[in-house]
Amino acid sequence: MKLAPSLELYTYWDALRGARGAPERYDIEPEAIRGVLADTFILEYSRERGFPFRVVGSRTNALFCRELRGQPFLSLWAQNDTEEIQRVMQDAADGAQPFVIGARSAPEGGLALALEVLVLPLRHHGATHARALGCCAPSASAPWFGLLPLRPLAIASLRALSASPASAFASRRTSPSAFRRHGHLFVYSARSQ
Repeated sequence: MKLAPSLELYTYWDALRGARGAPERYDIEPEAIRGVLADTFILEYSRERGFPFRVVGSRTNALFCRELRGQPFLSLWAQNDTEEIQRVMQDAADGAQPFVIGARSAPEGGLALALEVLVLPLRHHGATHARALGCCAPSASAPWFGLLPLRPLAIASLRALSASPASAFASRRTSPSAFRRHGHLFVYSARSQ
């Protein structure tokens, strides 16, 4: 992840889940993520309906110049990428697996914009095939936000995220004590090994 909203939301989600595969939907406190609410969304896990948005932040609505609540998440993606997005949603729910998707799009006649789309599974009454928390963060602000809609998103990159940044880092190092956490970062010290 490269963008601050994605990092903040992932760090919050990861802390909430603790030792669980995914936190419960009702664990999410909007006040705790108020700085990224404009980029945040919640999806319903309904493959038949294209994973409709249940909650959508104002900046995400502005990117597409429409109210997305009730609309299918799949409708935001280019036709040739919808099958891959369906697989991401399936894998996220099946394995309580978080994903980050690098995407690109532009308004009609405008310059391309990079975006980071985060998909984080949520439990809803214990079931993982019910909800997903996410974030759609643009890499830059643009004067056309809210005036010109983005065309369908194209996948630029796709990555399954590890169980947590600490475990991914520790698996590559011999000693977990070789790093310390500083905010959302893990600082490695070669002298600790």
